[in-house]
Amino acid sequence: MAHNPLVSIVVPAHNAEATLARALDCLLDQEIADWEAIIVDDASTDRTPAIIAAHMERDARFRTLNSSAISPAGARNSGISTARGQWLMFLDADDWVDASFLAKMLAALKTAPDAVAAYCGSRRVMPDGELTPSSISPEVAIQPFETFARQCAVRTHALLVDRETIVGLGGFDVSVRTCEDWDLWQRLARLGKNWVMVDEPLAFHRISPSALYRNSAQMVADAEIVIARGFSPDPRVKHPASAHANGAIEANGGTAAEALAWFALWNAASDCGRGSRPINLQSLRALPVARKWVRKAVRVVFDGLMVGCLSTPAQLAARWDRFGGAVTELIVELGKVWGDPAAARRAQYQLEQMLLDVDDLAAPRRLAQTLGIRVNARNPTSIELPEGIDQIYACLMMDGQIEARVQFGALGTVTRRHWIELAPNFVPPELPVSRTGRDSHFGKLAQLAAQARELTASSADATEALPASRRARAADGRDKDRTSFWNRHFATEDPWNYSSSYEQEKYERQLEILPAGRIGRALELACAEGHFTRQLAPRVGHLTATDISAVAIERARARGGDQPNVEYGVLDFMADTLPEEMDLIFCSEVLYYLDDLAELQRFANKVVEALAPGGRLITAHAFVLRDNPERTGFDWNTFGAQAISETLAGTEGLVLEQSIQTELYRIDRFRRLSPGDVAAEPKFDHVPIRARIEMGVARKIVWGGARALRRDVARSERRQRMPVLMYHSVAEDGPAALARFRCTPALFGSQMAWLRANGFHAIASEQLQWSIANRQPFVGRPVLITFDDGFQNFADHAWPILRASDLTAEVFLVTDLVGKSAEWDAHNGPPAQLMDAGTVRRLAGEGAFFGSHMATHRAIDGLSTADLAAELLRSRMFIERWTGRPTTAFAAPFSVTDRRLGRLARECGYRTGFGGRHGPAGLDGDPIDLPRIEIRGDRSLDDFVAILEAVLE
Repeated sequence: MAHNPLVSIVVPAHNAEATLARALDCLLDQEIADWEAIIVDDASTDRTPAIIAAHMERDARFRTLNSSAISPAGARNSGISTARGQWLMFLDADDWVDASFLAKMLAALKTAPDAVAAYCGSRRVMPDGELTPSSISPEVAIQPFETFARQCAVRTHALLVDRETIVGLGGFDVSVRTCEDWDLWQRLARLGKNWVMVDEPLAFHRISPSALYRNSAQMVADAEIVIARGFSPDPRVKHPASAHANGAIEANGGTAAEALAWFALWNAASDCGRGSRPINLQSLRALPVARKWVRKAVRVVFDGLMVGCLSTPAQLAARWDRFGGAVTELIVELGKVWGDPAAARRAQYQLEQMLLDVDDLAAPRRLAQTLGIRVNARNPTSIELPEGIDQIYACLMMDGQIEARVQFGALGTVTRRHWIELAPNFVPPELPVSRTGRDSHFGKLAQLAAQARELTASSADATEALPASRRARAADGRDKDRTSFWNRHFATEDPWNYSSSYEQEKYERQLEILPAGRIGRALELACAEGHFTRQLAPRVGHLTATDISAVAIERARARGGDQPNVEYGVLDFMADTLPEEMDLIFCSEVLYYLDDLAELQRFANKVVEALAPGGRLITAHAFVLRDNPERTGFDWNTFGAQAISETLAGTEGLVLEQSIQTELYRIDRFRRLSPGDVAAEPKFDHVPIRARIEMGVARKIVWGGARALRRDVARSERRQRMPVLMYHSVAEDGPAALARFRCTPALFGSQMAWLRANGFHAIASEQLQWSIANRQPFVGRPVLITFDDGFQNFADHAWPILRASDLTAEVFLVTDLVGKSAEWDAHNGPPAQLMDAGTVRRLAGEGAFFGSHMATHRAIDGLSTADLAAELLRSRMFIERWTGRPTTAFAAPFSVTDRRLGRLARECGYRTGFGGRHGPAGLDGDPIDLPRIEIRGDRSLDDFVAILEAVLE
């Protein structure tokens, strides 16, 4: 019987001699070899047949068909009719995919057995070979049908789809000239099945001047048909999901008219990119009217311009003369659609800024309202404004490099003096004094920096700097076998702290569950370093202790070599044969690492075969949230004790006899049934955990269960804003006047537990600043937890709670007073103790972050500029000495700022700052003046929850 390949790749080709070989060669490069390619020669009259014949002669996995459809849809359908693979891929003759495409897509599908499709990111390839940035639509994985009802969110060749499902749906619709792939993905999504996202740009799409998608009139006409189908029942889909049977829901993303308007806007922008005026703008009248839609409209126009102009983002500004007039007219029309000419001007500004943000301004760029230029920051010259220009976008240059980008409004000539006064706001002071002049702004700043460095170096504080943290060496990607995996785990002795009271208590309970009477032959699987082996050996006649890791076995032999009834050996219990006729098998804390439940079932069957009739299997495993998120469990990305126990108990020949259960784990004893044996009801014992739980274990526990898992929200949620929480003190008591600034440990603990149970993960200010700088949406549910002042009670109470909740925080230190007390609070009662430098160093080593709360805690609006700069520099340098890390964040004491602070902080090396504004931090914020949300100690947990839920909305 002929072998059916795993993947069938359908390649329609019509007069494709220029690109077909490249497309077919990318298939030969694939890391996965189990595929067939069906090349459909669609009435070609050039060298396409010869190229096909050459590849067929080269590799038998290529097959060919002839078609006269002269349409991609018809040709693809011909290929589908002869495809044999489980999965289908559609590769156009002018596109290609990365060599890892099939491997990564199939791996993703393996993680979701119910998935009907996997999709990845893509990049456009312009005629000159330049690539556009990667694009991907995370919303497809979240709500596939609601997305495809409104837009074609995935490229044709960026998908692997289930062949039988595609056949059942009737393949591509040949009645539409374009958008046929969109139509099919929409029907596929209407079934309500899972789509898996591979967040990498593995597909490459060549932009051609003659492609059908450049016929905007045809595209809009066909899109109107597809969108109308998406918002109504589709009789072509025989078994739609009940939620999608009647079409898309307007509340889930806008109306059909809005969807068509966005698509029409993209096509109108593409027309502009070709230098032509859009033909019909009537459909744009359905665009939603609100300030927030202006930014989306500009992004859509920008994307359309790229395709129309056959340009990457970095090339667009230089080609403004080709499309500038047309796109400016389009934006004016948008203002009429919105009934707001000011919105059009805002859109024009934003578009021109986007164009110049990615341009190096190697030559001046005169756009409609903006002049983009380079300016020598050391020797600027006056700039005359051309007619109509009312803003400048400049690259400030130093030594031939772009030092900063500035944008500002201008009413007339920008003089040399104007530039000289402007530049210090943006250019950092890393210049020798001799090059700036000792009496210049940067010269004096350099002198203050030198004084701060001297003071830091001569400080009496003897605390050594924390060494820069090293990342653990990444696992060699070539070591994918189990043996290498486990040998890496045992590279460090005692990787799981077997001697801890928590593990030892678990060992005691495993011994308690041993069956009464003589146990002859016992087998311990995954014995690791033999800690439990020593305790088990006296209870059995002969014990065979095994582990997959030879490193672990040697340590186990060294630990228990004096026990004559124990033999040691290397054994992979999934790949190797197990000894038979065993009276007892132990296998604990390892079955999580199996690939899936099917592999667990194969293990269970092997155990049944290895046990003698009446023999016992004993296992101990932790509860994992993946099995049941509603109960306490470990937040591991695997199945846990519940799934393991259910699988073993459901295995023919095994019966559960007894189970000892704690809140965190269960220990089970199973018996292999003898012929005619009748299973009795199992005995369940529930016992408390009395042992101390080490921090490394505690931080992965979510007590009481989780309402959201971090990895789930990381896949499904992207946010434009996130909470930055501001705390001061965590203590049981203190001055009544400071109650607002003081949380009790119990309240703080309940707040952190709520964050953990609701899928939040903590980040540092550096990550927040990066997202803002790169306009990258926040992934999942990030939270930045900050503490002002650096009280000792942070180390005593807050930090242990944070670590146990698998969270971290950033503490803003008053560096001149480290190790002393909060003297600024003395008028309210005895001032609280502040952490000393040794405590700061220790906490930094454990994962806490630190920033500046200035040097003296004086309000900055009462400081001279020289004093303010000195405090900024001095506090930064001391914190860097104590932590061994760059310090780039500050929080203004008393939340008081003035207009000097932002510029001066940048010049002193800071990238992130927090002032007095209240609210969540957004991607559109100024990273040097970000808001925070004060968490008051005189408010309840319900108030805290309401604040966080408001940010999630």
